[in-house]
Amino acid sequence: MSSDCAHPGATLLPIARAAISTALGRTIEVTQAALWLQQSGACFVTLTQQGQLRGCIGTLEARRSLLADVKANAVAAALHDPRFAPLTASELGHTEIEVSWLSTLQALQFDSEAHALAQLQPGIDGVLLEFGRYRSTFLPQVWEQLPSAPDFLAQLKRKAGLAPDFWAAGVRLQRYRVRKWKEAELQPTIQAGAAANGSA
Repeated sequence: MSSDCAHPGATLLPIARAAISTALGRTIEVTQAALWLQQSGACFVTLTQQGQLRGCIGTLEARRSLLADVKANAVAAALHDPRFAPLTASELGHTEIEVSWLSTLQALQFDSEAHALAQLQPGIDGVLLEFGRYRSTFLPQVWEQLPSAPDFLAQLKRKAGLAPDFWAAGVRLQRYRVRKWKEAELQPTIQAGAAANGSA
């Protein structure tokens, strides 16, 4: 992750909102000139309404520029999350956006489920689980609802389509960390940046 940007969220959140707005037919101009946006990056974009999930799509490994990744995932979270109907233009005003910028994946080495659980860091680790064709991930934010490591892993397996008590030698776990920003938390910073750039 780049360290040359003091407030990444103040740049990334407006870009995400503008991408969704454009996809819904309402073009918004935002600043996209920061050099660090051109670095490879992976992110998740989460949409909520009154605290309830409204869409979440992301990328686990950096395969394109962070700028492209944020735009694509914002639009996908709004329009292509299979769990929800596509977001409408009338909903956008009361939809909050969160961007999570991921670190690189780190494989966990373990010889049992208990050994794997002992290595997880509640509230810190995002986790990717893989077993054959089964695959799922939870962002670190999910620890807020599942603070127990056994429960966290059980629900991660359930999300992948496996039984909560499933375990086999072929299970792979990788972890990552995120830097995350919500619009409500950064609104003063976003507004200051917009004023400095001469935009509303």
